[in-house]
Amino acid sequence: MSLDLLILGAGVNGLLSALQLALEGLRVGVVERGEPGRESTWAGAGILSPLLPWDYGREVNALCARGVALWPEWIETLRDVGGIDPEYAVSGMLALSVPQCDHILAWCRAQGWRAQAAESAPAGLNVADANGIWLPDVAQVRNPRLARALVAACQEAGVRIWSNTAALGWSLSDVRIEALRSTAGELRAERYVVCAGAWSQALLPEAGTADIQPVRGQILLFGVEPGLLPCIVYRDGRYLVPRRDGLILAGSTLERVGFDKSTTQEAGEALREFARELLPGLRHAKPVQHWAGLRPGSPDNIPTVSVHPHIENLYLNSGQFRYGVTMAPACAELLCDLVMGREPALDAGPYRWRAAG
Repeated sequence: MSLDLLILGAGVNGLLSALQLALEGLRVGVVERGEPGRESTWAGAGILSPLLPWDYGREVNALCARGVALWPEWIETLRDVGGIDPEYAVSGMLALSVPQCDHILAWCRAQGWRAQAAESAPAGLNVADANGIWLPDVAQVRNPRLARALVAACQEAGVRIWSNTAALGWSLSDVRIEALRSTAGELRAERYVVCAGAWSQALLPEAGTADIQPVRGQILLFGVEPGLLPCIVYRDGRYLVPRRDGLILAGSTLERVGFDKSTTQEAGEALREFARELLPGLRHAKPVQHWAGLRPGSPDNIPTVSVHPHIENLYLNSGQFRYGVTMAPACAELLCDLVMGREPALDAGPYRWRAAG
């Protein structure tokens, strides 16, 4: 099969990039060392927001805002093309224990974020602490369903997916890649994109590495009756996320432990205590699942979406850290603009290749 572009990594960024490029008319393939969408894409909570946007610079907020704006149209495309509902919902988020609320509200007004005092949050919300800021436009998706929808839509669009296929190395010729050596044999394309999340750095040629490191996040899941929690609630780096069927996610940790995806009793107890303190209705609920995923950590949470500094047909789309799902449509759009030789919709400068170290 002759390909215009081969993507390494079938997470949300790899699959959405593949889908957009395929819809542009390119012949696209995706190589995934495991099952598509089963790493950090599956493990995340699906909050479509840079959590507290006032904590980040314009580089992060620009990608997140663009991603949030693009998601509703993509959701309709995924439903229509793939036939799977990712359960997109604008549920809003209540951010608690926010210092200097008046200053933050002024920042939100200046930046175009709709924000109100905490008492504007849904009337049915019954949490132990109700001081903070209400962000009514924050949306969410259900990550496992999103992953399945992306795989189905990619396949429908003609994207070739090699599952359970490990990358073994590159065949290089001067400033170009000639082929990817893999457990499925040599795979050839005109262009290549490394989009493998926390594993991206290990897949890059030695000339021109990037600063991407794995950061573990653990999440606890509760099963309760629908309606107990009407919106997302955030406090001090952790959050509760309600699903429409009553499930509530409590997350998440930030742990630099290499490529260890195991869960720990200590984190589970801390998340359980946090959830029960924040939402008294969970005090008698037992967790039904506990899992961990590895995020592609990057300095200041700024991803790299760029052509390689020395290899003219190699691109990187990785380093989204905590906001892989939020940023995915914007990163796919930027990558597509670069590949197609168009003027990017966003300034590409902040996302150019940054050397490790």
